[in-house]
Amino acid sequence: MNTTRTISITLIFAITLGGIAMAQWKPVEGQLMTRWAKDVSPGNVWPEYPRPQMTRDQWQNLNGLWDYAITPSTADSRPAAWEGQILVPFAIESALSGVKKAVQPDQTLWYRRTFPAPGNLDGQRLLLHFNAVDWECAVFVNGTFCGRHQGGYDPFYFDITGALVPQGDQELVVAVWDPSDKGYQPRGKQILEPQGIWYTAVTGIWQSVWLEPVPRAHIRNLALTPDIDKGVLRLSATVDGAAPGDEIVAVALDGAAPVAGSAGQPGAPFEIPIENAKLWSPDSPFLYNLTVSLTRGGQTLDEVQSYFGMRKIAVAKDDRGINRLVLNNQVLFQLGPLDQGWWPDGLYTAPTDEALRYDVETTRAMGFNMARKHVKIEPLRWYYHCDRLGLLVWQDMPSGDAYIGHNDPDIERTAQSAHNYYRELGELVRDFGNHPSIIMWVPFNEGWGQFQTNEVTAWLKQLDPSRLVNQTSGWADRGGSDVYDKHSYPGPDMFPIQDHRASVLGEFGGLGWPVEGHLWWDKRNWGYRTYQDREALAGHYEQLIRRLRYLIHDGLAAAVYTQTTDVEGEVNGLMTYDRELVKLGVDWLNTVNSAVYLPPPELITLAPTSRDDGQAWRYTTDDPGQGWEQPGVDDAAWKEGPGVLGKKDTPGANVRTEWLTPAIWARREFTIETVPQGPCFLEILHDEDAEIYINGVLAATVKGHNGAYEQIPLSGEARAALKPGANLFAVHCTQTEGGQSIDVGLVAEK
Repeated sequence: MNTTRTISITLIFAITLGGIAMAQWKPVEGQLMTRWAKDVSPGNVWPEYPRPQMTRDQWQNLNGLWDYAITPSTADSRPAAWEGQILVPFAIESALSGVKKAVQPDQTLWYRRTFPAPGNLDGQRLLLHFNAVDWECAVFVNGTFCGRHQGGYDPFYFDITGALVPQGDQELVVAVWDPSDKGYQPRGKQILEPQGIWYTAVTGIWQSVWLEPVPRAHIRNLALTPDIDKGVLRLSATVDGAAPGDEIVAVALDGAAPVAGSAGQPGAPFEIPIENAKLWSPDSPFLYNLTVSLTRGGQTLDEVQSYFGMRKIAVAKDDRGINRLVLNNQVLFQLGPLDQGWWPDGLYTAPTDEALRYDVETTRAMGFNMARKHVKIEPLRWYYHCDRLGLLVWQDMPSGDAYIGHNDPDIERTAQSAHNYYRELGELVRDFGNHPSIIMWVPFNEGWGQFQTNEVTAWLKQLDPSRLVNQTSGWADRGGSDVYDKHSYPGPDMFPIQDHRASVLGEFGGLGWPVEGHLWWDKRNWGYRTYQDREALAGHYEQLIRRLRYLIHDGLAAAVYTQTTDVEGEVNGLMTYDRELVKLGVDWLNTVNSAVYLPPPELITLAPTSRDDGQAWRYTTDDPGQGWEQPGVDDAAWKEGPGVLGKKDTPGANVRTEWLTPAIWARREFTIETVPQGPCFLEILHDEDAEIYINGVLAATVKGHNGAYEQIPLSGEARAALKPGANLFAVHCTQTEGGQSIDVGLVAEK
């Protein structure tokens, strides 16, 4: 279809209210719900001030019940009748909207409500704010076209003063069109036919709508940039209606106590000195309050309240010369979950602000200091909670347009698609750039919509030089980023360290557990690796986190675990989708995760794998019978070849000897001088199931495939079987479909 279509601004001003059913609102039944859904009501839906970093005392919330209708997009006027009522700000596809209908790309979603006349504005202007509407909307007040907006994630407003009528209720009508996955626009994981890693499409108003009276000359927005090395906050205020001689006066406060102040001109940056600044960090998320006033001739015309955090993010070398992520000039390993930000009852919209805060609080309580907000932009209040609670944020740009593979060139976007991408990305940076919690921008994820990669990176760095840029998380790297980002499931793994950027693990884990009674679907659930109980999940999670500590020693600077919660059919969340269960327990996760912030242990290699150098194996693809794993077995007639044994082009496997049959038996000798005193681990690459023996004793059994080397604790019996001198690996691996590989080594803590 033609994705360049725009909503017609023709509006037949005929108030047709026939057929509106003023029935009591209730969520659509039969859907998985969170505990906060019971707190949602038309009279008390998202009552919080939507813009925490630029507040004014006077405002009016327009959330609540609106009329709605769905019409063919070929219609050039508002609907003749309304189909019912919808609870704003929940998308029409969600249960909490009270509707739960899908809107197609060839349809328009209409909204209508009234609000009381504002009375005597006394020279003020009335602004109509939308915090987010997906994707294109046209807005009419009393039949007057007030403006059009494209972009599913950024807040915007229209000055509707000229459209008001002197008395009586004012009518507000909004028309929305969303091409979903049939268009080029940033949309993240939305899709019309959800499956796998793709979720239910979201259409229309999905964040708060509100009114705000402002003076004719007023502050439109603020730009706040801390500089801890210089000890200043750089501030710029954009003003509408400014006159020559107007002044911006800013006062920074510690609580209610002023600590510094400064003044400058509207639109021109100036500095506020912050001496002996209290620095913002996850362990101490201190926020200064900020009052910003617009004055003229000594009189205050407008005033807003804000806040800021003094912090610095950079890449710098540690004392070993390895690039690390550095917060406030101190090395800090960053560990956090991939945060999708989806809700079973509200989809893109959390049921309440308390629910939104819960995810941040629980992430911190589980021992994480960071979250990667994945191909979605949240309401401003989510970042406010991150600011207050000390959660670092890697912010993705929502994905859109076409997809490329690991080794493909950048896509060629149309001029419209490219222009729209830059515009929406720029709005992300400008609208959310004051939050100290955001420390990294991620313009592309796994090749989705990836184009002009280095140009986009340079443009972002120029737009916001105070933050890091992770140009493409996962693959299709172009070398121009602050970090080199690897995805490895279940992993963990890392790219080799580089001289000019830090090595990070942008996604790993994905360990799934479908918990009965907390599922979106009874079937069709999946994880990158799935377990059936808490004990199995906990054991493998602990192995992954333990492996991270060794990678940190090798130079890994950050890691992102998939993921915060289950999402629709994905069951690899740390929490269930309804947030009722933290699968491994908050305290247990905090204890395990906290170990990564300790000084990393160093590993010594007892028996190398074939990752870098092929180790000699003897192998057979014919069943050798009982006792094949025991030392002293005559394997002289077996074939011999260097590892890795497997099928060429198997992901993660440097295959040197081809093995293409359903099963293989392999043996390899290795020599150690002494049996180590510390913990010992098998290093295993397997595709698929394998049994590993040491000196005839079962050391481990693994299932499925891992795609990257992982470390598994040696069983007590196998450790006891180790001896100085010659030892024997014996491996049996089976394969059913896809790639195949097997390789084994042995390491120990130094």
